[in-house]
Amino acid sequence: QVQLVESGGGLVQTGDSLRLSCAASEGTFSSKAMAWFRQAPGQEREFVAAIAWFGGATYSRSVQGRFTISRDTAKNTVYLQMNSLKPEDTAVYYCAASSGVRIETLPSRYDYWGQGTQVTVSS
Repeated sequence: QVQLVESGGGLVQTGDSLRLSCAASEGTFSSKAMAWFRQAPGQEREFVAAIAWFGGATYSRSVQGRFTISRDTAKNTVYLQMNSLKPEDTAVYYCAASSGVRIETLPSRYDYWGQGTQVTVSS
């Protein structure tokens, strides 16, 4: 069974940085699109960033310029570098993998999900 395992969340202050990691159990994801979503209490799951197999990426407007998604295919790992964090970035962050190669921004387009990692930004 395919597994995605996130790590790197924590409690930080406004303006700090964090790097999230998502390790995939199978190397087949190296050719698939992968993404990060987040969900705050009482809110719907929100698209954050996605990356294609060749490295092309797209971001939500709320994180554009502050977050960077990247992948290391040799390690089957996707990263989310988060800089200039704000309290509104507080959420559980989920890694997701698609069965396809296209970048998608809807959660329903992703087939595999990690368990989530909590990011809390204090003001």
